[in-house]
Order: sequence, then C-alpha cells, then structure tokens
Amino acid sequence: MSNAQASAPTSRREQILKEAARLFAERGFHGVGVDEIGAAVGISGPGLYRHFAGKDAMLAELLVGISERLLDGGRMRVAEGGDHPEAVLRALIDGHIDFALDDRPLITVHDRELDRLREADRKRVRQLQRQYVELWVDVVRQVHPGPSESRVRAAVHAVFGLLNSTPHLGRPGSLPGRTEMAELLHRLALGAFGAVAGEPAAGEPAAGGAAGGVVGAGVPGA
Repeated sequence: MSNAQASAPTSRREQILKEAARLFAERGFHGVGVDEIGAAVGISGPGLYRHFAGKDAMLAELLVGISERLLDGGRMRVAEGGDHPEAVLRALIDGHIDFALDDRPLITVHDRELDRLREADRKRVRQLQRQYVELWVDVVRQVHPGPSESRVRAAVHAVFGLLNSTPHLGRPGSLPGRTEMAELLHRLALGAFGAVAGEPAAGEPAAGGAAGGVVGAGVPGA
C-alpha cells in the first residue's frame, strides 16, 4: 500500500469510511451511532444512508476493502519485481508497513469486529487473507528455499503480527518518526525471515562459532 493511499480522502464516501474506522476503533462498533459518524464528516446521520445502508455495510466495506487492497498491492509488487525475489520481498514488507503505520484504526477494527460481519463477508475476508499469506509464502521461499513450507507460513503469520502491532505501540507521539519507525519495522521483518532460515542475526556468531554456537532463532510452533 503506497503512501498515496494514506492521503486525504477524495470522496465523501471515503471520508465516511475513514471516520467510521476511527470511531469504531476508539469506541467499538456498538459504541458508535450513525449520527456520530455523520457529524464527523459534516452531514446528518440520515444523510449517510445515501452512501451506505447502515453501520453493518460500512464495517463490511472497511474490512473486505482493506483485504482486497492488500492483496491487489501485493500482486502488483510481485509483478513489478519480476525475477528478483529479494526486491519483491522488500517491496511487500514496505507495502504492509505503509498499511500498518497509516491505517492503524483498521487493524484495531479487524481484531475486534471481524466476527460481526455477516458470514459471506467474513468468508470473503478470510479468503482474501489466505491468498495474501500464500503470496508472501511463495516469495519468502524463493528468497529462503531451505525451510519447509509450513515453517515459512508460520514465519509470515508471525511477521504480520509484528507489523500489525502498531496500534499497541503507544501514543503516536511516543513513537519514533514515521520514517525511522518504517525503517525499524523493515529491519525487524527481514531479520525474522532470516531467522527462520537459520541465518544469524546481526552481531551473532554463526552456528558452531566461538560464542557457544548460537543459531538463528526459529518461530515458536512452526
């Protein structure tokens, strides 16, 4: 997901979704009324029904929509990377970091409210997420062909957990600047994939080295 996606919304519908995500993240789905969402974008609550059938429809579009955008962005990066899997992996990490830093409310809403979607929408989200995971698994296995597929899949899920931790890292002002935070997350993600492949972290000796033969850490449960 590019930084352009984090720019100011260009339509009233996008404004409504942005404010709905913020309010749902702050107060929970049932803690927010249609009138409050309308007030946040400067229109009456009933006026929202010209754009959405109700809060349920907003929630579905938020969660299905972000899953679609992540998958589409991932596919685009794979296509642009061609025969350079290392560059593709770095691009995938950067794209997900953009999402994790710029769309924090959506991460919170997904974690709390996914089960509120109707079954068809929830299945759609899960389907899109599985495809997104498998796209990463394929790229990581090209970069690190040694580990088993199941181990790499576990690593991908773990890296998503790492990157998606941004809503829990404290108040925005307490974090490093955006550029510094993005660089830190990128290094952590690359380090995690190197670890699952058995590569030593920076500053650690290789297996059998003088400092006790420390090996790269694996992923618990893999």
